[in-house]
Amino acid sequence: MRQLFDLVAVAQLPKNRASTNHRQRCDAFSVPQPNRRSVLAGLGFSLLLMSSTALSRPAFAQGDDSFAFDFDSFSARMKDLAAGPHAPIIPEIAPAFQSLDYDAYRLIQYRAERSKWADDPAGYRLQAFHPGWLYTEPVKVFEIDGGTASLVHFGADDFLYHDVAVGDAAQGEFAGVAGLRVNYPLNSPDAPLDELVSFLGASYFRALGRGNIYGASARGLVVNSWIDLPEEFPHFSEFYVEKPEAGGPLTVYAAMESPSVTGAYRFVIQPAHDGAQETTMDVTARLYFRTDVKEVGVAPLTSMFLYAEANRGGFDDYRPQVHDSNGLLVERESGEIMWRALNNSAWLGNSYFAETNPKAFGLYQRGRDFETYQDAGAHYERRPSVRIEPQGAWGAGMVRLIEIPAKLEADDNIGAFWIPAEPALAGESREYSYRVVWGDLDPENNPAMAYVAETRGGVGGVSGVENAASLRKFVVDFKGGELDALPPGTPLDVLATVGGGVMRNSVLSRVDANGAWRLVMDVETEPGATVELKAYLVGLGRKLTETWLYQWRPNA
Repeated sequence: MRQLFDLVAVAQLPKNRASTNHRQRCDAFSVPQPNRRSVLAGLGFSLLLMSSTALSRPAFAQGDDSFAFDFDSFSARMKDLAAGPHAPIIPEIAPAFQSLDYDAYRLIQYRAERSKWADDPAGYRLQAFHPGWLYTEPVKVFEIDGGTASLVHFGADDFLYHDVAVGDAAQGEFAGVAGLRVNYPLNSPDAPLDELVSFLGASYFRALGRGNIYGASARGLVVNSWIDLPEEFPHFSEFYVEKPEAGGPLTVYAAMESPSVTGAYRFVIQPAHDGAQETTMDVTARLYFRTDVKEVGVAPLTSMFLYAEANRGGFDDYRPQVHDSNGLLVERESGEIMWRALNNSAWLGNSYFAETNPKAFGLYQRGRDFETYQDAGAHYERRPSVRIEPQGAWGAGMVRLIEIPAKLEADDNIGAFWIPAEPALAGESREYSYRVVWGDLDPENNPAMAYVAETRGGVGGVSGVENAASLRKFVVDFKGGELDALPPGTPLDVLATVGGGVMRNSVLSRVDANGAWRLVMDVETEPGATVELKAYLVGLGRKLTETWLYQWRPNA
């Protein structure tokens, strides 16, 4: 395994990076909150497409509202679009909607009785997000029924405005909407229905497993994120939603557009059902490159990590942990499972995990009890883990992890995606297929492998005496797998490496109180160094645990 790490001081970020763009947080009505957005646009986590980012014409400028539709023809049209120049359009939205602030926007709600398929036995209910506030570029939504796509007409009559003053704008049909969501009886067959999936802003989408509330999100594509070139923010400009059958999945097609690339996307969404607790999306992304792209980020994920047991010293907060995700999991072609505990330091962190044909990667939330977080409002214990499972051979490349410094839980500061080894060239077409799994993803479901249950950190050395500031203690708890059945005295080996520092001491023991096998390490390094830590346990002639990874920089 090759790991490349590059730490860049925030003060030295490239000049093409904005520093105040953010991403959404949604409340119970799935309305974005203004402070739930990314710290920096460099990850591509902005839902607000700046006016300087021109949007191209719609993929389908149809003269009629209805036309034949299939994925291959749709893909061919997106390929044809990439063969021509990127053609900007002018937003078609009433000034009164553009001037909405967050407080006004969140009061505008879709009328449940106006949901599409309201009486359909399949149980899905299609709704739209109102245009306005951050979402000033309208998108079209089409319904596919029997191979024919028909424009879904949304207008003022579909929404409740309450006391929001928008004047004459709140009448008639809209040129488009901000995005779409689909409700479904995910947790109970009784009303009210649960929100299953939403597509809102740029190329963002997200879904829920049983018992989850929104946390981590996904995107369609990342283009030149945090490199020496300006980043682009691809957006979904049109959606085609296939009318589902009872007991069947929901299929959504999306047209993706950007100055350098177009795309035809297909999402086959299977809600959690029967004994399955997870919702799955089978994604096919067909990409058509108009220009060369130095770095393409495939299957990107975004999340928030503020602090946990290893780095909470800088936060005066009653809650033990605050995060939507606390680790990047990478399952290698060899079967090795790597757990990279997330960090929030004073420095921008870039980590690259080279691999050929990875089995999976994802941003996970481990810790499913209220006591871990003590937040009766945010309920971080209910945030979904999100796992990407490539379908077919993706070849050589690397999983990239980006960690942006954050001071507020409103800041989405974590990104992870796959980077193919070869840059994309103008005129090239690529196709990627993968499954996205949303849910708790309980690590105890893997009986063959113990998992990293917790990562803790603190002052190194012996308690009760003054120790050098350059010495740091790391405490890693392993649980599950074959470890749970081993008696306390079982001889196990610790395989650990320290890059950029020195291991001064390490002890492994079983904790009677919780059954975990606890590895305690004292690591020392020089000021300003970047330390890469790696450890796992071996016994009974084989590897027994995931590979724990962590990145530490003193005074960061």
